[in-house]
Amino acid sequence: MSTDKIFRYCKTLLVAFIAIMSWIIVIGNVTDYYTNYHFVEHVFKMDTTFPDSHVHYRSIDNEFIYHLGYILIILSEGIMGWFCLSGSIAMYRQLKNAAGFHQSKSKAVIGIMIGIAVWFFGFEVIGGEWFAMWQSSTWNGLASAERIVSFLVLSMILLQMKEEE
Repeated sequence: MSTDKIFRYCKTLLVAFIAIMSWIIVIGNVTDYYTNYHFVEHVFKMDTTFPDSHVHYRSIDNEFIYHLGYILIILSEGIMGWFCLSGSIAMYRQLKNAAGFHQSKSKAVIGIMIGIAVWFFGFEVIGGEWFAMWQSSTWNGLASAERIVSFLVLSMILLQMKEEE
């Protein structure tokens, strides 16, 4: 088997693994809703950031917004999983055709980009910077977000490498 064909298999599995990761996160968030809900609540409240910080005007004290934000995160993770799963299926169907395989990656790319939007833009930019999550020693998800974003970006780079016939 050629190296290019092996890479097509690996990329297909990689995208399927990302879909599984996403759905495991969704299952955890749905079956243990209030654990991560409280995380979102405290990030929005900014109640564990530095007390003398001058950015507390950004805090939100609205239970509806906490639920809405958390539900949007869960929905985004689920949609990401759906795009990655359907992308891996499309890629699997084109394993023997290098040109078709490259064309079949679009849903996977969308799914991975949704993940980057959730964990980079949502957690690192909005949570980490706007709501100063980096200041909290209790409710700080930046390390987890960075780990996931790094994996997704590296996966996106690998996925975009074109294979030869």
